[in-house]
Amino acid sequence: MAITFEHHSLTNGLTILSETDPDAHTAAIGFFVKTGARDEEPARMGVSHFLEHMMFKGTDRRTADDVNREFDEIGADYNAFTSHEQTVYYAHVLPEFLPRATDLLADMLRPSLRDDDFAMEKKVILEEIGMYDDRPEWRLQDRLLEEHFGDHPLGFRVLGTTETVSALTPDQMKGYFDDRYSPDNLVVAAAGRVDFDALCRDLEQCCGGWSRTDAQRDHGEPQPDDRRLVVDDDKLTRCYLAFLCSAPSAQNEQRYAAKVLADVLGDAEGSRLYWALVDPGLADEADFSFMPQDRTGAFMAYATCDPGRADQVEQTLLQTVDATAAKKDVTADEVERAVNKLATLATLQGERPAGRMHGLGSRWLVHSAYRSLEEELAALRAVTVEDVTALLEAFPLSPKTIVRQSPS
Repeated sequence: MAITFEHHSLTNGLTILSETDPDAHTAAIGFFVKTGARDEEPARMGVSHFLEHMMFKGTDRRTADDVNREFDEIGADYNAFTSHEQTVYYAHVLPEFLPRATDLLADMLRPSLRDDDFAMEKKVILEEIGMYDDRPEWRLQDRLLEEHFGDHPLGFRVLGTTETVSALTPDQMKGYFDDRYSPDNLVVAAAGRVDFDALCRDLEQCCGGWSRTDAQRDHGEPQPDDRRLVVDDDKLTRCYLAFLCSAPSAQNEQRYAAKVLADVLGDAEGSRLYWALVDPGLADEADFSFMPQDRTGAFMAYATCDPGRADQVEQTLLQTVDATAAKKDVTADEVERAVNKLATLATLQGERPAGRMHGLGSRWLVHSAYRSLEEELAALRAVTVEDVTALLEAFPLSPKTIVRQSPS
């Protein structure tokens, strides 16, 4: 039986979606909140991620132990994550446990936010920040985003900084929660063997009393320019190099050509950067990726190497990317290989209810419209050499923000 898309909205603005598959053996559900680091203020940087942690600390109906125990009782594969643009809470369960997972997740999204839990979890977040500060690739990414986006909140650190998290107060978090965690700023997506009518009734009971806030997002456009920064770090034994440049937004139809270009330039095997840097042994890794975001986007290149080869690797990386942008010489064979790889990855994701659920919820946050896996694959397969050429005309892979971390 074919997968069926179903859609319903509660009177308070909560959107409920499902890709229902009666032949599936499992069901997945996720609460997708349209909020992340880009929706914060400088003084509250890190509050979205901190708040994600607090959702597991208990509610008026459940203790923190109850939350974890009940997920375990239904055998759920569950978790949460925060990015610059969304915070997601999800569970993948056997179909008979979907009502319990729905009730549990909905209850979690109305947390107690107790001061004692806040103080304890702040220590956990600060330890997490310290852990990531010990990883050179994360330090590089944070610095690169800050340099590229400048004052734009897409340059904020998802975890926040030691200073901002240390200064954060319970009242600041509660104010952010009250504004952003409203039903009209939230999508519930499900997939697999789902009784959609029952799901809607359950969510009406759990969430129908939530009040809307008409939360908004600032879509101010970043204004990057050419810049290069070298960071010396005595702790390093390798060189880490990356750059960012402008790319299509998540809403731009050129995003499909951008995915193809990124694969041609920087896939882990068989890409132009692989043959230029990894295969000859100049770099340990070389990657070029596409980051579509809400009404903006970026391409990111990344490489690691021996410090003695840093200049050569940077030069080769830039020459490879710049030559592609200038010559616009991506071939039909390269496009075909990239499309086939990307289609395979998308199809593999779509074979599991959890993968469909994540794609459904994330796309709706951006487009407020449904596009099936088959439609996504058709748009991808329709990409031609001419489309990639037009992309490079519109987004010539410059100006670039370049950051290099090397031993002193």
